[in-house]
Amino acid sequence: MKKYLQHLKAVADEGGAPYPDFVVVNVENAAHGFGVTKENLAEFRELGVDVFSGGNHTFDRKEIFEFIETEERLLRPGNYPEGTPGKGLVLLEKNGIKFAVINLMGRVFMEPLQSPFLVADKLLESITEKCIILVDMHAEATAEKVALGWYLDGRVSAIVGSHTHIQTADERLLKKGTAYITDAGACGPTDGVIGMALEGVMRRMVKQLPSRFDLADGPAAACGVLIKVDSESKCATSIERIRFADS
Repeated sequence: MKKYLQHLKAVADEGGAPYPDFVVVNVENAAHGFGVTKENLAEFRELGVDVFSGGNHTFDRKEIFEFIETEERLLRPGNYPEGTPGKGLVLLEKNGIKFAVINLMGRVFMEPLQSPFLVADKLLESITEKCIILVDMHAEATAEKVALGWYLDGRVSAIVGSHTHIQTADERLLKKGTAYITDAGACGPTDGVIGMALEGVMRRMVKQLPSRFDLADGPAAACGVLIKVDSESKCATSIERIRFADS
């Protein structure tokens, strides 16, 4: 992701395509696959990232508790129990445009959190001004993400799925103007299993023995989506899959 953002900034500086107006990056695997560090956030911030979303690996590193409350633009899924450090919604303004980012996590094959559907309702009710609203739905089950897409269609500008690491080919504009994709894909090594080195993965999957997962070596790719939103209606007008890979 860092290399991809550097590429985008270089193109923009040379007078090519403009750098995106607003950038959201899911950072729950930024620290070698497990959690995120303050240094990770600083690097991404220098490259123009506006909001950092999370997921089931958000709390993997104990140092997260030292800064999750003070990093205003760092999110964790909003449907964690009340009292969990951090927040699932951020509101901010950039270049005169108001944005809201919501982070949710699915419950199918994952932790038994509060309903992402009902928590989404509650968080949306707290947004009193009209703004561009992006939802990161961090979930294992594709059906749960699709269901949330239809549930929030017309109420948010975009819903981008994360967690399964594999970019899906179902990007579309839903009937009421919400951009949707089941999974934006991963940013990381491609010569492994969802970013992890083959040796440890094969030991666990083939021999069913405990093994350590280490980050894979070799070429990498950065996946994501570019979404355009109408400034007046706050409805999405297009969504495009992006994949930037080492040659």
